[in-house]
Amino acid sequence: MQSKYRVNAEETWDTIAESFDTTRQKPWKFCLDFIYSIKNHDIVADIGCGNGRHLLACTEYCYHVIGIDISQQLLKIVKNKLAKKNIVNVSLVHADVVELPFIDNSLDRVLFIASLHNIKGKENRRRALKQIARVLKPKGVALISVWSRWQRKYMKYFMKQLIVRTREFGDIEIFWRQHNLNVPRFYHLYTKEEFKRELREARFDIQNLQSVKIHSKYLPDNYFAVVEKR
Repeated sequence: MQSKYRVNAEETWDTIAESFDTTRQKPWKFCLDFIYSIKNHDIVADIGCGNGRHLLACTEYCYHVIGIDISQQLLKIVKNKLAKKNIVNVSLVHADVVELPFIDNSLDRVLFIASLHNIKGKENRRRALKQIARVLKPKGVALISVWSRWQRKYMKYFMKQLIVRTREFGDIEIFWRQHNLNVPRFYHLYTKEEFKRELREARFDIQNLQSVKIHSKYLPDNYFAVVEKR
């Protein structure tokens, strides 16, 4: 039986999939830097692959890419893009990261970009990281990113949460309002120390962790971590 969180998440991302795709075409530089380091014999997973903007880049550098997403509609979008480009070294899997359907020690590299923060519940997020560690080969490497908590546009909300706590601190609903939609999406925004702690609890060694401004001019809005399985 699927959890309520998974059902809600799948419905949310299915609803906004086409709109989301139009706004997410260009890969992020930090992801491309990681992708360029992939070896041609590597098996790579893009977990929470969304509309495939980073998965498509991966196909040029590795032996095989597995795209995993909770949204069937997003996976259909990726499938159509692969067909148009005649790309064949890809498998698409409809799955939740908290229950990855792969054997232990089977992947060389993982991208887990802007997805961890959409998982509701601290234990689910911890389990997701442990699942990634489980399926990576020893010394396998992952690039993981989350949104940061103390970015300017959410500062007022979290300052209020310091005074009146109504939910887990860091939790927020952020509405998708493109193309006349008004769909709430769950987010848990991280502090840098919280992100470090959860990565280490999952038995990752942190090779590099950067605070990054992607859409923000003042405070970092993302954290990117390159981690290695112990």
